[in-house]
Amino acid sequence: VQLQASGGGLVQPGGSLRLSCAASGRTFSTYTMAWFRQAPGKEREFVAAIRWGDGGTRYGASVKGRFAVSRDKAKNTAYLQMNSLKFEDTAVYSCAAAPGRNYNTGSMNLAQVYDYWAPGTLVTVSS
Repeated sequence: VQLQASGGGLVQPGGSLRLSCAASGRTFSTYTMAWFRQAPGKEREFVAAIRWGDGGTRYGASVKGRFAVSRDKAKNTAYLQMNSLKFEDTAVYSCAAAPGRNYNTGSMNLAQVYDYWAPGTLVTVSS
C-alpha cells in the first residue's frame, strides 16, 4: 500500500485548503484513514479520522467545527477540508491508513493503530 498526500500550500488566515490522501498499490475495500500534523518544535497532533464502513469520524479539539474529513471509496481517497484557517494551523500534515480496518471512535486518534503513512504536506497559514 502506498499513500500519497497532496494539497498543502500557503494560505492567508481565514482561508481554506483541501488535502487529499490517496491509497494505491494493493487496495482494500475498507480503511480507517487519519490526518495528523506536526508544527515546528511541537509534538505530533491528531487532526481527524474517518472509517470507510459507516463514514464515522473523529476530530481533534483544536479543529472541530472548522475541518471536515470525507472519503471517496471508489478512489480510495480521503480528504481533509480545512476552513477558517489560523496561524496555529501551520504544520506538516501527514495522512495515515489502516487498510482493512474500521476502528471505533475511541481508537481513531491513536497513531500506533495506523500501518501506513504518507510523506507530509506542508500547510502554511500566513498573511
